[in-house]
Amino acid sequence: MKKILLTGAAGFIGARCVEMLLDEGVHVVAIDNVNDYYDLRLKLYRLYRLATKSFAGEDVVKALDYRTGVDKYAGPDHFEGKNLNFNKVDIEDRAALEKLFSAHSFDAVINLAARAGVRYSMDNPFVYMTTNALGTLNLLECMKANSVKKMVLASTSSLYAGQLMPFKEDIPANTPLSPYAASKKAAELISYSYKHLYGLDISVVRYFTVFGPCGRPDMSIFRFIKWIDEGVPLELFGDGSQSRDFTYVDDIARGTILALKNIGYEIINLGGGNNPISMNDVISYIENALDKKAIIESKPFHIADIKETWADITKAGHLLKWSPEVSPYDGLQRTVQWHLENRDWLSSIKL
Repeated sequence: MKKILLTGAAGFIGARCVEMLLDEGVHVVAIDNVNDYYDLRLKLYRLYRLATKSFAGEDVVKALDYRTGVDKYAGPDHFEGKNLNFNKVDIEDRAALEKLFSAHSFDAVINLAARAGVRYSMDNPFVYMTTNALGTLNLLECMKANSVKKMVLASTSSLYAGQLMPFKEDIPANTPLSPYAASKKAAELISYSYKHLYGLDISVVRYFTVFGPCGRPDMSIFRFIKWIDEGVPLELFGDGSQSRDFTYVDDIARGTILALKNIGYEIINLGGGNNPISMNDVISYIENALDKKAIIESKPFHIADIKETWADITKAGHLLKWSPEVSPYDGLQRTVQWHLENRDWLSSIKL
């Protein structure tokens, strides 16, 4: 792969994928709408790292200062560095996408741009459908018009709600419990139809509870570390027995890049592949890593949450030669360490 369009480049997983692709010498055209769904300083931090890594220039790096609070993105709408071309573009904007596809000859598209978050999707379901489903359709149309055959589409383990574990890709995932999961299912289905009609090659990667340094602040591990470290009450939905197949972000990014291989249309789980780890165990580990005790504030279990996830990753091993390399506990240690190293500006991050 010589040139890749990667959407969601300021996101948690997207930024890490861009870093890994740059390390491999791949030219990345990276786009993101840099929305304010969560605290923009985290997105600025990621873009700052990308600008620095690609030698984009002192002025660009200075404009991406992440240490001061901002309510609206004020960084550059475009910047270039070695093998990196960043553009502030929304995948809902089909005209802007068409310009990008006309200006570049892409070998593949990695679509990580998405509205994420199960609970918020109940408050604003419309934006989930327009971004996750319509945005994916815009990309597929541009691919068809410009003879770009390969897409890696990020999807979610939330689709397995109510199914028997471990979750296998051939389970009918037709019982989404949230608009978020439903919008991701819609993206999978429209991608399948474009594979069938136009011969596109689509790898759908279903992620299982991704965590790591500079994660999303609406995710439990980011919140738990911050709350325990600062000695404020930790919001725990349910009794803490609910469990997840936690997967470290570097493993997810590596698997996403491996999914660029031509395989037709395949749905592939990317998860830890181990027995699920309970929220109570996660809290205990963070307490030990910080040498501080959590103050638990119990809340009712949320109706849109899944009680357990557990990935069968046999297919990923067979098709991609992929398996996770970082254990959940090693990943937690790295994440706690990142928090401690960046505690000065993280202290005012809005959750």
